[in-house]
Amino acid sequence: MESMSLTSLAAEHLEGARSASSGRSAHTIHGGHDHPLRQTVIALAGGQGLDEHESPGEATLQVLTGRVRLDAGEESAELTAGEYVVIPPRRHSLAALEDSVVLLTVVASGVR
Repeated sequence: MESMSLTSLAAEHLEGARSASSGRSAHTIHGGHDHPLRQTVIALAGGQGLDEHESPGEATLQVLTGRVRLDAGEESAELTAGEYVVIPPRRHSLAALEDSVVLLTVVASGVR
């Protein structure tokens, strides 16, 4: 069994996001495209985000640091560190209202 510090990983990737031209940095900590369960740490510099995209399957978002806004159609949620939300199964986007790191957990449909 291997453990890791999400706090350290978040700090490392937030530093990477701040210096990246895209304003983001990500690291899959479990799974991958050939596994149904994927967990990814995503760091976003303030003002950056993920454009609207399709839902890859059942998914949740936990904010590790910062403040983000999740928009899904007419629904919107502002979340801060320690908050968690189930991502609606439809097109959605994510915006960092300040430097932020989130943990995205996805159970992809059709992957075995």
